[in-house]
Amino acid sequence: MAIYVYETIPQKKGQKPRRFEIEQKMSEDALTHDPETGLPCKRIIVGGSGLVTHGASILSMNVRSGRK
Repeated sequence: MAIYVYETIPQKKGQKPRRFEIEQKMSEDALTHDPETGLPCKRIIVGGSGLVTHGASILSMNVRSGRK
């Protein structure tokens, strides 16, 4: 299951949005209201993590070049 970040949509001027996290299945629809306060909310896209490599890969380092 994935953890999604949501933010409430302020209804009054000067009201600050509240951010919260919810664990959901990827197949579930996004929430439309904060389960705690009942205010409308939207899903926030946050950066993920991943492995990025540059240059020669580890696999190509083990290949013999054919030169003797």
